[in-house]
Amino acid sequence: MLFFHPMDFLIIIAFVVSLWAQFRVKSTFNRWSEVRNERGLTGYDAARRLLDRNGLQEVPIEPVQGKLTDHYDPVHRIVRLSEPVFYESSISAISVACHEVGHAIQHHNSYPMLVIRHRMFPAVRLASGIAPFLLIAGFLMQSLNLIGFGIIFFTAAVAFQLVTLPVEFNASSRARDLMVAEGFITRDEERGVAKVLNAAALTYVAAALISLLELIKYIMIFTNSNRE
Repeated sequence: MLFFHPMDFLIIIAFVVSLWAQFRVKSTFNRWSEVRNERGLTGYDAARRLLDRNGLQEVPIEPVQGKLTDHYDPVHRIVRLSEPVFYESSISAISVACHEVGHAIQHHNSYPMLVIRHRMFPAVRLASGIAPFLLIAGFLMQSLNLIGFGIIFFTAAVAFQLVTLPVEFNASSRARDLMVAEGFITRDEERGVAKVLNAAALTYVAAALISLLELIKYIMIFTNSNRE
């Protein structure tokens, strides 16, 4: 059960796609970081205006160190922007900033998929930590029971990643629509915004694909071994 499995071909391909997606998001971000938006808005400016105009005046924005470390903290209700996004007035900066505000708006409006994701998180965090040990132990000991339990726990982690996809796509869609509605970008700048947001979304798709293929592999091994 520990040797190369036919599904590994697809997993390797998906892994290569994931590496390409990570390279693309970095290169796309860098490319559009060099293009200043015509309104001269920094990432902080864009995020603050969107938050205020959507009834989220109480949500603070904080700079964080690193690059592409931007995120919305739903526990403390804080939008955290990496320093290049927080301070710069590029297409990349306002695109990423508005995407994170999209998550804050989702939280404020109780967007169903985000609610599901938040409710899943505690259980998934536990399951994703246990699943690898159960699977490894099951393969080493050739125990179908351990493999079966590992698959159950791993399924929860995969489900979490799949639920994350519509959350991320919706946040990007909200960001684009709001940026246009508020006049943050011109029609010519929409192309750059779409490239930045689409490149970021692709990384989530690639990660979910790898996990889904791995799950299918484990299920196939379990099913075939059970038949034998």
